[in-house]
Amino acid sequence: MSTTTNTAPPRILIVDDETGILESLRILLKGEGFHPVVALGGRAGLDRLDDGEPDAVLTDIRMPDVTGVQVLAAVRERYPSCPVILMTAQATLQSAVQAVNEGAFYYIQKPFRNDELLAILRRAVEHRRLHVENTALKQEMRRRDRTGGVAAIGRSRAWQDALRLAEVVAPTDSTVLITGESGTGKEVIARYLHELSGRHEQPFMSINCGALPESLLESELFGHVKGSFTGAVKDKTGLFAAASHGTFFLDEIGETTAATQVKLLRVLQQREVIPVGATESMPIHARVIAATNRDLEEEIKRGTFRGDLYYRLNVISLHLPPLRQRTEDIPLLAEHFLSKVAQQRGESTPRTLSDAALDALQSYAWPGNVRELENALERAAILSSGGSIDVSSLPARIVERRAEPLVAERTPTTPTLEAIERAYIAWVLRNESGNKSRTAEVLGIDPSTLYRKLARYGEDAA
Repeated sequence: MSTTTNTAPPRILIVDDETGILESLRILLKGEGFHPVVALGGRAGLDRLDDGEPDAVLTDIRMPDVTGVQVLAAVRERYPSCPVILMTAQATLQSAVQAVNEGAFYYIQKPFRNDELLAILRRAVEHRRLHVENTALKQEMRRRDRTGGVAAIGRSRAWQDALRLAEVVAPTDSTVLITGESGTGKEVIARYLHELSGRHEQPFMSINCGALPESLLESELFGHVKGSFTGAVKDKTGLFAAASHGTFFLDEIGETTAATQVKLLRVLQQREVIPVGATESMPIHARVIAATNRDLEEEIKRGTFRGDLYYRLNVISLHLPPLRQRTEDIPLLAEHFLSKVAQQRGESTPRTLSDAALDALQSYAWPGNVRELENALERAAILSSGGSIDVSSLPARIVERRAEPLVAERTPTTPTLEAIERAYIAWVLRNESGNKSRTAEVLGIDPSTLYRKLARYGEDAA
């Protein structure tokens, strides 16, 4: 994005279908300290937008093929902070009102005085400069706040390294792939990226790709048209389109089917979606962030995940450490979760942890990571009768410290993430007496995701 500075002359894109007017304006603006860029006709003006954001656009309205109003719409869509000034030789009150309603900065009638046009352009450039500076200031304030309203809590080196990388990539529009075990806070980091980006005032949409069957997932992602399938009683806007110029978070991307992966690849390549049952595509402008707890490179080798989709998603890779590698963050996380529980229950004073309880929390391996810690503390706060939580209020698996050992402790070779996940799911399922709904709740996943995992592992999913 181009920004106005004291050293660089403001870049003004001039669009008109008359060569004489273009040349006159080019000479006038260059002599007044601007950097004019001319485009003969509306289509050429649209092409010039690919060169980067100008400081202002000056365009005629009545042009063949592509009109000034269409140029205005294109500028508003791609560069919302760029002011557009419309020129016309046939001004009417109705057309002026329409221009302002569609987002024009100013509407000027030909012929105009040079000093009048120059004054308008200088105001437009100053308007954009203030807008850019205001946006940058808000982003810096959010960075200094460190969380941007999102609880990205932790002081451990591993966690801070992840946050620093997130802060570097947040202002960009690059696709980010967040990896890490279940419960490590991948959606928290996705929201953190959104809050620190220039899109923070736009929607943040998310979907768990493993929680829906394929047909319903595609309808949620891409939308559908009325009558495209049984039950489609009206048109539905998909989440890609609903995210608009915001952020779209695809959680558990590794759970998608081959057919869905093909369609997601097309979206990322073409930046457009085709609703289910439709024939025409719709452009999408959302930034895409994806997350997975799987080793996608291993999935590619097995043939269950497309390599081309992986490389489209993995523009920036951001790995989150498991909680067992950041145990020094447990006191901070515990304080945050206990305050959250107290607020939800209308209590003025949050529960605190006894030394023995905190020691038990820091000694546990936390295969379910931060999500498991949050669930355990919520349970403890409810069961605790006093202001302090003792070990007696913690789940037995944490206090006893004799949970089934991880695969890494039973075999001389390094286990896969899937093997660790399978062992942990089996242990929680036994600990919950085979209750799959309760097991899914403890794991922090959707029951349908648990059923699919059990089916993949060859366990009884009935």
